[in-house]
Amino acid sequence: MTTPFPIYLDCDTGIDDALALAYLLASPLADVVGIGTVSGNVSAAVGARNTLDLLELAGSAHIPVALGAHDPLVGSFGGGAPWVHGDNGIGEVSLAPAEASLAGESAAEMLVRLARLYPGELRVVAIGPLTNIAEALRLEPALPSLVDSVTVMGGAALAPGNITPLAEANIHNDPEAAALVLAVGWDVTLVPLDVTMASVLEEAHRRELLASSSPVARALGEMLGYYFRFYEGIYGRPCSAMHDPLAAALAVGAVKPALAPVVRAAVDTSDGPGRGQTVCDMRGLYAGFPPVKGARCRVVLSLEEEFAPHLVGTLLDHFAGMETTTAALTAAGSAA
Repeated sequence: MTTPFPIYLDCDTGIDDALALAYLLASPLADVVGIGTVSGNVSAAVGARNTLDLLELAGSAHIPVALGAHDPLVGSFGGGAPWVHGDNGIGEVSLAPAEASLAGESAAEMLVRLARLYPGELRVVAIGPLTNIAEALRLEPALPSLVDSVTVMGGAALAPGNITPLAEANIHNDPEAAALVLAVGWDVTLVPLDVTMASVLEEAHRRELLASSSPVARALGEMLGYYFRFYEGIYGRPCSAMHDPLAAALAVGAVKPALAPVVRAAVDTSDGPGRGQTVCDMRGLYAGFPPVKGARCRVVLSLEEEFAPHLVGTLLDHFAGMETTTAALTAAGSAA
């Protein structure tokens, strides 16, 4: 039996973050040992509340949650994306408030502590802006030698951006932090829009979640109704991309890339139209991406198999045994 990997999750808990968190709780390959929140889809404080409530619903209230950075390294938090995730970040679904409190340390401090506790083993999964990761690097310059791996949902290599024509939201929300994370001496797996926008969750998958007896699965299905309405304007049908859960699954090795070249990558921190762009050197494309000396960023461009069946199956298999409780979930404006 495979020993699960210790995971530190850094998130800005909106709808796809909720899917990623539930996936990691359900995966036999993951042992979530700590979670930090950062401002992105919602403020770090709202994200922390959503995370605590989701953990309570999932029977995992023992996992510590630390409040992270409210503002990016430069400038201030822009207010989130309520048109994508709802005012509360989780599609206007109301969860019963958790009894657990926040950890008495910052997200950056938590990451450093866990890296020291699990030297060479901890896997960092960053699915929001990278402010907390940058702050942790400042606290502990040796962090790259302490962690096993870093997986970042962010960027766009060959695909267009989703917040500007060139920039993806997580990177654009703190370009200076992202630039630092990509510049230090560790290997990073980047899960960009190239692969997440091509990995689609359909209405039939959402209906499977809604039909479950599990309150966790039903809550996710309700949240996805809001998410689908936003993405219908992009795809032309009710569905959504699977940004954050795909990064989580790749981090634990549950899904395999079909094409994931290791290239040089940097982030544009200028004030021009390219601000927040993830600049990946893709010039090896035409030669099949030969090895590049000094390159340390693995960019996932495609998958071996469709991801949605694995995601939904993992969630349903794990949470199906949980006792149904109607008090735990009240959907406001349900799309079911």
